[in-house]
Amino acid sequence: MTVEEYIDATADVPEPTELIDGVMVVDHRRRRFRHQSALGEIVCALAAWERAAPDRGHVSLPLDVILDQCNVYAPDVLWYSDEERMEWDGYQRAMPDLVVEVRSPDTWHYDVGYKREMYEHYGLPELWLVDTEAPEVGVLRRSRANGPRFDFDAKVALDEVLTSPQLPGFELPLREVFRL
Repeated sequence: MTVEEYIDATADVPEPTELIDGVMVVDHRRRRFRHQSALGEIVCALAAWERAAPDRGHVSLPLDVILDQCNVYAPDVLWYSDEERMEWDGYQRAMPDLVVEVRSPDTWHYDVGYKREMYEHYGLPELWLVDTEAPEVGVLRRSRANGPRFDFDAKVALDEVLTSPQLPGFELPLREVFRL
């Protein structure tokens, strides 16, 4: 399936969908409480950080990001450092600066596998993989702009604080994310 076919096919589909390597993937399961709670905590923390000072970009809940003719992803959270790169009236064509994927039973294997590889291939600067089962956050990033690969790979544990060099002053204790 191409991007154009995907867009036509999903016009009336109520469930969350993504186009992964030319195949439409439908997340049939309703989101679980842990998924939604973690997602909400992360979005609220990023939004509060964003509003605390000027020129801190824009955070969003899922928006469709077109990577190529066979891949359209809808990350749980995306952040753009520069709002001018965002498409306000349609599909996102510019790669976000930060993507957050929260574990969902139907799609987690894509998030930590093929999607992770494609995000890296297309230049995503930073990826957070929020594992509500572990509970921990995998952080992948490039240590320098336009670096060829994710060369920083760390796990942030429950008793630690999530930070990012892209988000000066942002701190999120993981106990708040997982509510444990």
